[in-house]
Amino acid sequence: MTPPARPVRALVYGDVNLNILDGSAIWVQSMCEALSLAGVDVRVLLKAPVETTRLIDPVQSMASVTVIDPFTSGMAPGRTPLTADEAVTLLERLDAEQPADLIVVRGLRLVTAAAASSHLTGRLWTYLTDIPHSALDMDDAQRQHIGAIATASRWMLCQTEELRSLIEGTISQASGRCVLWSPVVPPPTAGLPGHSPLTDERPLRLVYTGKFAPLWNTLEMTHLPALMSDRGLSVEVHMVGDKIHDVPGDPEWSGRMRAALEGTPGVIWHGGMPRQEAMTLAASGDFGLSWRDAAMDASLELSTKVLEFASLGVPVLLNRTPMHESLLGEDYPFYVTDETDIAEACAEVLARPSLWTDVSGEVSTAVTPYGMAAATERMRSLLERTFPSPPDDLAATAARLGRPLRVGVASHDLKFFNRIQEHLSALSDVDLRVDHWDTLSSHDPSVSEDLVAWADVIICEWAGPNLVWYSRHTRPGQRLIVRLHRFELDAGWLADVRIDAVDQIVCVSPFYAHLTAERTGWPIERIVVIPNWVDVEQFARPKLRGAEYTLGMIGISPHRKRPDLGVEVLSLLRRRDRRYRLAVKSKLPWDYWWIWRKPEERIAAERLFHRLHEDETVAGAVTFDGFGGDVAAWLRRVGWVLSTSDDESFHLAPAEGMASGAVPALLPWPGADTIYDVRWIHDDARRMADAIHETVSSGAWLATAHVANQQVRASFPLDSVCGTWSRILVEDLSPDTARGTLARG
Repeated sequence: MTPPARPVRALVYGDVNLNILDGSAIWVQSMCEALSLAGVDVRVLLKAPVETTRLIDPVQSMASVTVIDPFTSGMAPGRTPLTADEAVTLLERLDAEQPADLIVVRGLRLVTAAAASSHLTGRLWTYLTDIPHSALDMDDAQRQHIGAIATASRWMLCQTEELRSLIEGTISQASGRCVLWSPVVPPPTAGLPGHSPLTDERPLRLVYTGKFAPLWNTLEMTHLPALMSDRGLSVEVHMVGDKIHDVPGDPEWSGRMRAALEGTPGVIWHGGMPRQEAMTLAASGDFGLSWRDAAMDASLELSTKVLEFASLGVPVLLNRTPMHESLLGEDYPFYVTDETDIAEACAEVLARPSLWTDVSGEVSTAVTPYGMAAATERMRSLLERTFPSPPDDLAATAARLGRPLRVGVASHDLKFFNRIQEHLSALSDVDLRVDHWDTLSSHDPSVSEDLVAWADVIICEWAGPNLVWYSRHTRPGQRLIVRLHRFELDAGWLADVRIDAVDQIVCVSPFYAHLTAERTGWPIERIVVIPNWVDVEQFARPKLRGAEYTLGMIGISPHRKRPDLGVEVLSLLRRRDRRYRLAVKSKLPWDYWWIWRKPEERIAAERLFHRLHEDETVAGAVTFDGFGGDVAAWLRRVGWVLSTSDDESFHLAPAEGMASGAVPALLPWPGADTIYDVRWIHDDARRMADAIHETVSSGAWLATAHVANQQVRASFPLDSVCGTWSRILVEDLSPDTARGTLARG
């Protein structure tokens, strides 16, 4: 997948008209610039014939960016804007002429069509904003469409954390594919005008840039000069843009909007302008206008214009929403709901100019992460993850073979291996195929035989009957690797494994490495440890307010996970502070037939739920959230991840919690101290509750969470674990890996 001797190539298409200045057109500019600065060769396809070059010229001036105009090259059938199907056909044609490594597309109709293309699937980086912004507003057909898009996408680019959480929570196929791609603000050009001192001797300048539409309150903005005058304030409203929406339910609205722009005293309409010119005008303003209809408050999009104003040090008049509070703070002084609030803000800065100066600096600092420099670094990181470099020994092996190393993976269940498989498949020096077994012991022998004939290396994920079969069918010189989890040690089939055919036995923890050697008698020098992976970047999301009072448990079935002890910890804590709660993300015992058929499991479940109903210390304080892949989004509200099991092979949940900014709390199940720092392990439920409350009540939770996060980043982040798997394809790891895993901090 990685082109070894040339830059990465990208195709970019936004289903937007680059003749019109609005946020979606600016997105195309920013995406091309971020890719270009990250060293990617970019071809951007135009949707509409060129009428003005004010947005296209800056794109054409970028290094390694080529603008494809299908209307002048004869590729387009006419002079009308491309339909979604026409655009996909042209993307396929451009890709055939010069294969692209990634294809960035925006717009629901276009992305839906692209996802249906067998030529483009797997390389799509999809960006959606025009979808319902509430799970309740998303019907089954929409879920199906977005699910198909997720399946076809390498990445789904989400504008905000809220949108990413919505997509992951409602579309199971999207989990692990959603990455944050926030709006990007370019650096201002040199020579921007300084801010004129606030004084009664000149009008206050309010600036709006963007589309003109009812929900954006743009017609109401033209009323502001007269309304402010009635309050004794002199105000000018400067408006930039040329896209006036037609409103189906109000066909005269666009005419009223144009008339207001052209003929209202105190309103100066500048028409469409190049982005940098619009920013120069905005920099001269006293306030940016992003005051919208209250119906927009639930939007999960973040206005590029808000970010641009703030980057220029221009305070913004905008609605109070959770997203804006997250960006600018709850105490930001210029949230507005109506004209009265706007008048009060104008009067306040005239009476107290120092307030404007203070807020100017604060908003500029707040949007630093949205600058082009930060976006370029995010893009480089995403490219490195998408196109990883092979280790030297693997590259040398492929060079010696004169072709990629052929790797086969045989398993009935790849849920713990999928991200490793994804990484290996992305290596240019690896060709990977999967022998998917229908069940633990059921497979198509002809498929397995073909894999043996083809592969240089075979990985058996789980030491099940798949390992028995492959250990007895491998060719001389063929490398065989197995990963053993936990349950296999109690199975009878391991005695049938021809162990001399196995090169490396991978366990996920030192404890189980030693237990494997003890139980099986297999050669200890072949038993190594590669820990489970944690996608640290996927879990790195801002915590919600009050997270330190929420305990989390991920997976509580079967009963040996000991949810009853988690509830006991909660009970002990709520006797001290009623703010503590427990959130459980798991299937329940009756969801597993093989668990629910056992009388002891039914008795334990009945006892647990009876306590949740009858014990006033915990009644109403436990929530059960559905099982699903949206763990990273769920963990935003969790400050502590509990591991109260009787036994575990690794238990990934505490590590995922650490990556999310939560603190792990474990009971001493066998081997826990070979994976996790002993500071997180407590002797019993009471001592665990004591440690949690002491940390929270002393104000040390945030600092403690930071220590945990640094530990997990140093110990088993996804890229490091995948790098080790890349090495084991061609070299034996040392059995010394079967020592303690977690870096101590």
